[in-house]
Amino acid sequence: MEACNGTAKAFAVKKQEAVQVVRPAEKTYNGLYFLSNLDHTFPYPIEIVFAYKNGMENAVETIKESLAKILVEFYPFAGCLSVTWDGKMIVRSNGEGVPFVKAVSNNTIEELGDISRVDPVKLRQLVHHVDSVESILDVPLLTVQITSFKCGGIVLGVAMNHVLVDGKALADFLNSWSQITKGLPLSVVPFLDRTILSARQPPLIDIPHPEYVRKERPTKNASLQFPEPLVYQSFCVEPKKLYQLKQLAKEGEFAAPPSSFEVISALMWIMRTKAFKIEPHKTTKLLIAVDGRPKYKPPLPECFFGNGIAFSCAQCTARDLVQKPFSFAVKIVHESIKEVTEGYIRSAIDYYELTRGGLEIENTCWISKWSRLTFYDVDFGWGKPQQVAPASIVENLVLTLAQGKDSKNLILSLALPESAMKIFQELMQSELNENKSKTMTHIIYLT
Repeated sequence: MEACNGTAKAFAVKKQEAVQVVRPAEKTYNGLYFLSNLDHTFPYPIEIVFAYKNGMENAVETIKESLAKILVEFYPFAGCLSVTWDGKMIVRSNGEGVPFVKAVSNNTIEELGDISRVDPVKLRQLVHHVDSVESILDVPLLTVQITSFKCGGIVLGVAMNHVLVDGKALADFLNSWSQITKGLPLSVVPFLDRTILSARQPPLIDIPHPEYVRKERPTKNASLQFPEPLVYQSFCVEPKKLYQLKQLAKEGEFAAPPSSFEVISALMWIMRTKAFKIEPHKTTKLLIAVDGRPKYKPPLPECFFGNGIAFSCAQCTARDLVQKPFSFAVKIVHESIKEVTEGYIRSAIDYYELTRGGLEIENTCWISKWSRLTFYDVDFGWGKPQQVAPASIVENLVLTLAQGKDSKNLILSLALPESAMKIFQELMQSELNENKSKTMTHIIYLT
């Protein structure tokens, strides 16, 4: 095995053969598989890569064989999306299979570099993705690519259709897959029945839902289509800066101290509002992905397979957001997250049932926390990943993720139109370098 310390050179990945299809190892349910209204909320693909410093002999074939086995338990991944008579999406569970790609790189894992900073030009080479599709219906529910490096390192690239699962459900799947690969029994069996999240009869919207737009969201809207080229950028926030932000937030009145995610969310909301130069009198919104699983009484079953997230909505005028103390924004974020109860989620489910409402986009951004997900526990038998990172970012979304397996640093990744990102970068650099604190690193890629 060659040492992972080669000289720097252009990074390249070569697919070894045509795309294969991995089908469930046994016969599974054949028919229509219900999707809840929460599954319709975020119709976008998500791409993520897992970098392992060392693999093992026959790792690719081992992964492929175990994928067929785990698809027996998680059979919806092997199906495809369709539409019902009333315009809702549904899965045709037909055992069609999951696209699987073998690839190689003459680079080393070291030459891959720090993947925590989003770089679609490089990292999308490590994921099998389907571009130029007319509809989210044409995006596979799951794809897998295994790239072997000359030093023995391995990168697992996964693309999921968010219509089927959220980050928590994907992490459950990956950890179950790794257990099967190591010959272990599943620690938790997936709970596949999504009818527990069906709309009430009759539907009842008893809570305001400013997170939605009251109109049908077309399935073709898999991209927000900003008029300018997008700039992808990541920022690294160290614990020292998080502590400073929390101290600043304490100027407000809180029943409990604000969390790291709440202060980061408030900061990104303020900076983005400034970067887009939203008019002072207009309302600006931050939609926060909140895991609804523990909000139910009783909580949703462990290893619930599906979208369990609901979006809270922090909102105020742009003038108040940018002119009032930082604690003002943190308090709004804090209170909006608290509002997500079982009643809130049930009302949101009913809202979609009656309106087919899509997430608000105008003067709005979304944020999701991946830092608590168990991605760094995914061990197929050759150790846990050294780094986990998105290969791309949906245009209106901010993702937060740990910088590495043992790191306490947070990486904030997003994509903005070029002119807005220029301002955003200057604002963030000024904020993160305040008091000569060297807490910011960044990298920019244009598309």
